[in-house]
Amino acid sequence: MLDQIQLQLLKEIADLEGVPKGAYNIRANSQMAGRNTTANIDIISKEGVSGIDIRIKPGTKNESVHIPVVLSESGLTETVYNDFYIGEDSDVVIVAGCGIDNCGKQDSEHDGIHRFYVGKNAKVKYVEKHYGSGDGMGKRILNPGTEVYMEEGSVMEMEMVQIKGVDSTERSTIAELAAGARLVVRERLLTHGEQTAISTYDVRLNGEGASADVVSRSVARDHSYQKYVSRITGNAPCSGHTECDAIIMDKARILADPQLEANDLDAALIHEAAIGKIAGDQIIKLMTLGLTEEEAEAQIINGFLK
Repeated sequence: MLDQIQLQLLKEIADLEGVPKGAYNIRANSQMAGRNTTANIDIISKEGVSGIDIRIKPGTKNESVHIPVVLSESGLTETVYNDFYIGEDSDVVIVAGCGIDNCGKQDSEHDGIHRFYVGKNAKVKYVEKHYGSGDGMGKRILNPGTEVYMEEGSVMEMEMVQIKGVDSTERSTIAELAAGARLVVRERLLTHGEQTAISTYDVRLNGEGASADVVSRSVARDHSYQKYVSRITGNAPCSGHTECDAIIMDKARILADPQLEANDLDAALIHEAAIGKIAGDQIIKLMTLGLTEEEAEAQIINGFLK
């Protein structure tokens, strides 16, 4: 049974009020807290290491898989390996994410390594949210590693969100796309206090007609630090776009490093990067509508990160 803190974490990272419908695997404090499979989606525990294999049958449509992780004990450190095998012509939603509530003095850390094998013409929407809470001195640390291998004609949309409470994170994502495959990444990130967040994306467009659109929107406050590195390599006639759009506040620091490599005459690649502060006239305009300066800032940030 999940306690109230764990249920609140589930709500924050997976929008769940309780046990989800369909296939799921819930992990709480390094133990399995619940699992369900369906006729088309199987979940199998790995042998020798912590983690699961998720196998989705070819042709599976309109089904979802939830695999949230919650930590509510101070001092826990774990590395989990999850592999997803998405069959041809599938159309599914996968909801992951990790929530850490740390009220103790020791650091708590979850490192999740996710590998996706996306079959021909399959479509996947993947949502990964990170969240931290608790008033302890121990840090909340999350280091996700993601590998994506996309076969011909497949589509993957990735929503990567971290809005509150994570002291340190290093996100590493690599993707390899075959002919006609399409990858869309939308990262949303907010850091504050002394938090640090490093995001690295390495996308390789290997087949004709492959495309990628990798966009990060972030806000850095207080003394926090962010680093965004995005590299798109075109090894065939393809199209790629990467963008970093960031708001910097207070004494924060941001490093944006978009990179492109074209190894084919018909590789069309674009990168953009913008870092700036909130415009004073935006705040003044909202304050004339009755908001305080803090409320105006919050409204602008919320709209920016939507």
